[in-house]
Amino acid sequence: MDSLTTTSQIAPGFEAAQASAALLSIRNVAKRFGTNPVLRGISLDIAEGEFLTILGESGSGKTTLLRIIAGFESADSGELWMGSERIDGLPPYRRRVNTVFQNYALFPHLTVEENVAYGLRVEKAPADLPSRVEQALAMVKMSAFAKSKPSRISGGQQQRVALARALIKRPRLLLLDEPLSALDANLRRQMQVELKALQRELGISFLFVTHDQEEAMVMSDRIALLRSGELEQVASPREIYSRPATAYTAQFIGHTNLLRAEVSAGAARCGVLSWPVNLPDGHALFSLRPEKVRLRSRDSSAVTFHASVRSRAFHGATELLQMECSDGLALSVRIPASTNLQGNVELEFSPADAIPVRDSQERL
Repeated sequence: MDSLTTTSQIAPGFEAAQASAALLSIRNVAKRFGTNPVLRGISLDIAEGEFLTILGESGSGKTTLLRIIAGFESADSGELWMGSERIDGLPPYRRRVNTVFQNYALFPHLTVEENVAYGLRVEKAPADLPSRVEQALAMVKMSAFAKSKPSRISGGQQQRVALARALIKRPRLLLLDEPLSALDANLRRQMQVELKALQRELGISFLFVTHDQEEAMVMSDRIALLRSGELEQVASPREIYSRPATAYTAQFIGHTNLLRAEVSAGAARCGVLSWPVNLPDGHALFSLRPEKVRLRSRDSSAVTFHASVRSRAFHGATELLQMECSDGLALSVRIPASTNLQGNVELEFSPADAIPVRDSQERL
């Protein structure tokens, strides 16, 4: 990801909703499979009208958490509250929650409109079912394909049908389990924009699960980063990128340089680098984003140093350079592709851009 490229917009009234009672409150939810702890005391609130993304690696517990909220799995401990009603003891159909699955789960022998109507028909078809089907298809721009079978429409169109089938039941919360993962890159980017626009239009809370950090950055109001069954950080895309709380967050969300420094007398030192900090003496870890390193300017407060270009990777508008300082310290530096850096160059960064982070045991 070329630095922070989020296009997410806060849903109308979202900030006000955050200040009020949560739509869904997850309280200390834990789950084991055999002796393996999958979720370790998860507590998280989802606001009315919020687009919240659960982001994490495979095996982090994100799909298990989604299934517990939907009612397809039971937690070993903890509670789920929808407003003032506790729902973890309720069957799925009474939770006012609907799920869009990764594989869409459409019936191949039914038409698009029959797939959309299926859930309401099974429960008890309301008198206004035809108009609700028509309205749901219009929401996702699939009215022209009402009589088509799933095999005759594209993957992106199947995804829209799955959305319509969930939305027709008028859920208070829509759960989406990696629904874009089967799409090609261009269609995936298009559907990210469309899905976020639909969520803003409907004002329904979306809980989206993905392992793709760029997808989470583009679509979310907030991101909940899950690591080995625990919440690592919960924040807006901009906050989680620019102010990561831990080394794991800094590495998982985009690229970063982790600088292990010795702090003494108000200065942090890492190899040839030294910059002022307001931290107690001792060891500290800092995250420095590659795009925060630049060619030397006239900024007298910046940290300046020399480094040599060792390798470069072209990313379209930018290049990611691997640089080496005189003492062997390696740094990643992101620059505009139009800038032709060669050999030994003088670089700088602002002390404020070296963000202190908590240490992590993995991937350092």
